[in-house]
Amino acid sequence: MAESTDETPTLVPAKLVPLGITLAVGIVFWFIPPPEGVKQEAWHLLAIFVATIVGIIAKPLPMGAVALIGVAATALTGTLSIKDALSGFGVPTIWLIGVAFFVSRAIIKTGLGARIALNFMKVLGKKTLGLSYGLGLADLVLAPAMPSNTARAGGVLMPLLRSVSLAYQSDPNEGTQRRVGAFMMLNAFQINIITSAMFMTAMAANPLAARLAGDAGVEITWGQWFLAALVPGIVSLILIPLFVYKVYAPEVKETPQAAQLAVDELKKMGAVKPAEWITLGVIGLLLVLWIFGKTLGVHSTTAALVGLSVLLLGGVLTWKDILNEKGAWDTIVWFAALVMMATQLNKLGFIPWFGEAVGAQVQGLAWTTAFLILGLVYFYSHYMFASQTAHISAMYAPFLAVAISVGTPAVLAALVLAYFSNLFSSLTHYANGPAPVVFGTNYVSMGAWWGVGGAVSVLNILIWVGVGAVWWNIIGLM
Repeated sequence: MAESTDETPTLVPAKLVPLGITLAVGIVFWFIPPPEGVKQEAWHLLAIFVATIVGIIAKPLPMGAVALIGVAATALTGTLSIKDALSGFGVPTIWLIGVAFFVSRAIIKTGLGARIALNFMKVLGKKTLGLSYGLGLADLVLAPAMPSNTARAGGVLMPLLRSVSLAYQSDPNEGTQRRVGAFMMLNAFQINIITSAMFMTAMAANPLAARLAGDAGVEITWGQWFLAALVPGIVSLILIPLFVYKVYAPEVKETPQAAQLAVDELKKMGAVKPAEWITLGVIGLLLVLWIFGKTLGVHSTTAALVGLSVLLLGGVLTWKDILNEKGAWDTIVWFAALVMMATQLNKLGFIPWFGEAVGAQVQGLAWTTAFLILGLVYFYSHYMFASQTAHISAMYAPFLAVAISVGTPAVLAALVLAYFSNLFSSLTHYANGPAPVVFGTNYVSMGAWWGVGGAVSVLNILIWVGVGAVWWNIIGLM
């Protein structure tokens, strides 16, 4: 008899508690009378939305399944028409992130991602700190075309990190994790967070934030996101590895074997293959179109579809590869569901009502003070979340509405909250997708993870708010 897998449709007792909590939350919200000024339909949709977010956190079912059930509930209860309930699937931003997943599959399939990382290792890998910067640069180069930060951290960089660690007898099973591995793992995770913040397509939920901003009347382009993140992002990429190196130093400071390991692996890979050249060309094309798309009149999603078409026509990807990219299709489903609910909550007037109600509590404060308070609350509330998507879905739009209501420049508010939606992942070992992957290697203790992560969070805030403010003033966001 075949063993059951995660795909087997069974409802085991362990899932009954989170399922019960999810349903209870939705039912309680549904029957609470709405506050004055909130339509009944908006309140009922909020009940379904909150239950969906709780379900994503509690995980009685995979996230895509929970989101799809939420879509069904909006139509079945008559809260929305079936046309409105399915409207999220027609949002171009959703297909942008889905196609970006397909492009990232080409990067992994062809070996281009590993080749890029190995070349940085070869040049910068003779010292432990240099090696950390080298792999960080590899993450930075791959980030624009790889929306799965988990794939970058776990699929491309993790095998290299483990190989280097074991080459220096740094093994948690032997109690030698602090030789090299602990620093390398923790540092790679923190760098992954920064690169995820720098590009709209570097983390799956980033376009969700951009879409929610659009619903609030704030349009953010790919190039605008990148330009505003460029200077604070580079400063973070320089200072964070150095900081982690000082407070969580490796015992081994010299790593010549890492550079030699890279040379050996590159020899095994041989010359750059045609499929790698095609993939590299597509990445270059996408970056040009994403940065200058507004000037050229090419929508970012159109650019992504063109890039995917080239990969299919060039034989780099097959249609079977597309169908087997489960992460992309899962993301398209939950993304469409959450965007639909958030958009409809805005149309039904709940988000504007919430913004005005909370904004009244901080009226009288300078917008800089009010926004700083809002930003810090938004950032550190991530201790309560095990998902960036859940956090953004639940809190981004309301906090953006409040920020705008107190006088914060709209584009600035949208971008800072979007950047914080990545940077807050430094806090815990459950903060985002890569966190449990890296933490699960057992190189870093929970105490060290939380301690260093908390310190890094403060440093990142100082960099992005301090250096960022100067840069944003220069480019006209303030």
